[in-house]
Amino acid sequence: MRFLQFERVSFAYPGMAEPLLADVTVHFPEGTWTGIVGANGAGKTTLLKLAAGELSPSGGSIRQIGAAQYAVQRTDAPPDEWGDFMDAWDPVAMDVRQRLGVDPAWTGRWKTLSHGERKRVQIAIALWHRPDVLALDEPTNHLDAEAKRVLMEALKSFRGVGLLVSHDRDFLDSLCSQCLFVFPPRIVMRPGGVTQGMEQDRLEQEHARDEHDANAGKARRLKAAAQQRREAAEQSAARTNRLKAKKLPANDHDGRAKRQLAKLTNKDGWGFSQSAALKSRAAKLLAPDKSIRVDYEMGFWLEGAEKSARNYVAELPAGEVDLGDGRRLVHPALAIRPDDRIAIVGSNGLGKSTLVRKIVACANVPPEKLLVVPQEIGEEESRAIHADVKRLERGPLGRVMTLISRLGSRPGRLLASTTPSPGEIRKILLARGVERGPHLIVMDEPTNHLDLPSIECLENALSEAPCALLLVSHDERFLSRLARIRWTLSQGGDVVRLCAIA
Repeated sequence: MRFLQFERVSFAYPGMAEPLLADVTVHFPEGTWTGIVGANGAGKTTLLKLAAGELSPSGGSIRQIGAAQYAVQRTDAPPDEWGDFMDAWDPVAMDVRQRLGVDPAWTGRWKTLSHGERKRVQIAIALWHRPDVLALDEPTNHLDAEAKRVLMEALKSFRGVGLLVSHDRDFLDSLCSQCLFVFPPRIVMRPGGVTQGMEQDRLEQEHARDEHDANAGKARRLKAAAQQRREAAEQSAARTNRLKAKKLPANDHDGRAKRQLAKLTNKDGWGFSQSAALKSRAAKLLAPDKSIRVDYEMGFWLEGAEKSARNYVAELPAGEVDLGDGRRLVHPALAIRPDDRIAIVGSNGLGKSTLVRKIVACANVPPEKLLVVPQEIGEEESRAIHADVKRLERGPLGRVMTLISRLGSRPGRLLASTTPSPGEIRKILLARGVERGPHLIVMDEPTNHLDLPSIECLENALSEAPCALLLVSHDERFLSRLARIRWTLSQGGDVVRLCAIA
């Protein structure tokens, strides 16, 4: 039997004041997919790397049977075994290439592959090794609907220990039979998909808060009783002290008066003791309940965004774009008005991101009024963005961190990290761009890497933005609310054509 077991595992990156993961004990059985769910920066990727042996715990132990493979979240660099896999003709390699639609013609073309195509290659290489433990980090990022369907079929046939970090609710619900909710410092395993687990979490939080409120009422009554006992004891002690100040009767030969005085003194002490005991019970009832999660105020806003006074915020004359390998994207004249909301849609590899870069180069707005969040941000660039933010003066830094906190990330943990998660970097770019009051917001796969509450906050903010929006996404629910115009890419032979639909 293959299995994976965390036993009181803790982990902290260098420089962290407190561990990212603490006292984690959890079991991952064979033949089961486990969803890993939580906010950006909560430690989900770290947990996968621990499971795959790419990191060692700071404390506790990890027991597993068999070999492990980890498919990374980022797609900027090709896997080390990219060449070997594409050249391999063993039955497993041919099978996973066929099932995941990995074209042998992609060999040596990593830089010209779309991020969706790269993601399929990463997962195919992991499956090629036939691991006992398979850890996938955001496998549905960049994938179109057909690619997601193909991936789902491939993963359902996996019989080892499967771990899946994802913010794709439908994918988690369809694949996973249990979900691990990462809410630092708590980590809770719940049966079923993410929707079932989130509902269970809501009920548990509701019950815990009700119990906490009831305990608070009991504590108030205990404190009131403690105060009454103390006041009564103080009054009694005052009478006792007055008696002590008097001389004992000369005829107290049998010590009756002395015993009565001692009895009063003991009674006073008992009253003070009871008061202290009641206060102690009240304090225990009011102790912080670690099962209750602190939900920070969320809700991203675009208060600085405004509609441009220009007729068009971007114009691109009719033409074509070279996509490499003899393919080209042909498009009509394109224009974006100051309040347009445009979605660019199409399958993986049709040149959506390439077209976006060409449109951005023709933007007709001041540079500081253009907010661009690219599809992927490389690790080195992420570190540079992070370092730049940390150098901000106190006022601007505070404003950026406030916006980030309202997207669900903890500013203290973000500033303390050495390499923020891809989701956190996207939040930094959003926060800094919003501060400048954009006239045009361009986002390539905006929901990639973001946790579920952050996606909802972003969607609400963009729905109320007065400026122009240009969005590339495979998230139909996101686009259906935000876009009024569709630019659809479709391929015929070596030619990709754009059809603009208002």
